[in-house]
Amino acid sequence: MVTMQKRHITVLGATGSIGLSTLDVVRRHPDRFSVYALTASTRAEDLAGLCREFRPKVAVLADSAAADVLRGLLSDLPEISVLGGAEALSTVASAPEADTVMASIVGAAGLPPTLAAVRSGKRVLLANKEALVMSGRLFMDAVAESGAELLPIDSEHNAMFQCMPADKVRDPEAAGITRILLTASGGPFREHSAESLANVTPDEACAHPNWSMGRKISVDSATLMNKGLELIEACWLFNTKPANIEVHVHPESIIHSMVEYVDGSVLAQLGSPDMRTPIANGLGWPERIDAGVKPLDLFSIARFNFEKPDLLRFPCLRLAAEAFEAGGTAPAVLNAANEVAVAAFLDGNLRFSDIPVIIERTLAATSVIPADSFETILAKDAEARRQAREQIGLLTV
Repeated sequence: MVTMQKRHITVLGATGSIGLSTLDVVRRHPDRFSVYALTASTRAEDLAGLCREFRPKVAVLADSAAADVLRGLLSDLPEISVLGGAEALSTVASAPEADTVMASIVGAAGLPPTLAAVRSGKRVLLANKEALVMSGRLFMDAVAESGAELLPIDSEHNAMFQCMPADKVRDPEAAGITRILLTASGGPFREHSAESLANVTPDEACAHPNWSMGRKISVDSATLMNKGLELIEACWLFNTKPANIEVHVHPESIIHSMVEYVDGSVLAQLGSPDMRTPIANGLGWPERIDAGVKPLDLFSIARFNFEKPDLLRFPCLRLAAEAFEAGGTAPAVLNAANEVAVAAFLDGNLRFSDIPVIIERTLAATSVIPADSFETILAKDAEARRQAREQIGLLTV
């Protein structure tokens, strides 16, 4: 085997679940990886602990006040440069000292630094699905123009990637691919009645039965919006349409997605529900490296179950497909409305069942225009957030 060249990593969102899992894989392979930069939003103490272990050259907190706290915490390590502010995220994402960027900042905030990494022609491990949801064609055009290497890290998209010929992921028809089968756990409320969804609490929505995730993505999983965002992401990553993607609720979360071929073959990627597997796949590509994940015991699982998603109880999946078909800035509006609605729910200011209501009303009240620039997309994102907050106010009066 050819020894893999050592890669220098920047982790955007280092203190989140994906960031920590990334660093766990890095920790297992000190001969293969070094850390150039670590970033977070506000969690100075958590980032300081990671800095002491991994000794990056640069540490960034998007919140400038938190960055001042971090400087104090790391005052005995002057070799680590501490930066603050949102622009600093893009600075380290594009820095030439790193060849690989883990893009795991949650939400629209992840778009600018992820785009900066892409424009710099790096290997970008994409765990921030919102970047593609908001700016799909422009983002993929930037990948093509810069020569960046874009590798999907969401477990489902990484599974699809593993089941496709590496040289034809952007041309599924030429590869003989007829359908992509996108799996979903169904979340914690898969068997709940529509009436009961109005009364669920944030803690209940964040108690995912299979995965350990942050609170925002856990709520998205519970509403099936996460699957809607993944549907849009898959369309851009693999150059296809929603009609060629079928969502299968698979409560065991062992089959992470499947790809169907013209000859009737269906290739599936299986694994324990542990994000270190797709992360290791991206970090080591095209080699396989140890992720620290326990072997899959099929005897203990015994059987796999599948069912169709219920779009009446969980309309977010439908709204996402409709936004993609509408095109232009509609997906950015969808994403912005969802982020605002989920935040309101987590703060106790919105019922769980009203999340899709706010999204649908925001989509109806916000005009769709061509997504012809990133500035246009970010402006429409801001407009949609204002509209979503207004809709929440009208709903809760």
